Amino acid sequence: MAQPGNPPLDTEELINEMPESQDSSPTIRAIKALESYRKKEPLKIVVRFKAVGNAPIMKQNFYKINSTNRFQAVIQFLRRELGWQASEPLFTYINLAFSPAPDDTVSNLFKMFATDGHLIVNYSTTAAWG
Repeated sequence: MAQPGNPPLDTEELINEMPESQDSSPTIRAIKALESYRKKEPLKIVVRFKAVGNAPIMKQNFYKINSTNRFQAVIQFLRRELGWQASEPLFTYINLAFSPAPDDTVSNLFKMFATDGHLIVNYSTTAAWG
């Protein structure tokens, strides 16, 4: 523990100096949870695009996208890369499972559904999954 005249310990040092028996207390668990939220998120997230069905395959399928962007920005980026107009159908899915809401952040989708350090976005010209 910090001695008088010494600088105060940060929460990680405080946790490390606690006896093992106190490690499961609600206070320590709360401090650990706060520390995990305090960690910086990556500024850019690697998004991997995969064609489904009759959708055209992209020449490059890995892109780094700002983590604070909404998924709508990913959809707009994909349309631009494919040369598709807003009137042409485009369906997007995360990990072949579900279609995210356009207002979801790329960061949240990455935290929940990342695979091998990538956010996999499948795209199609027709509805592929429910």
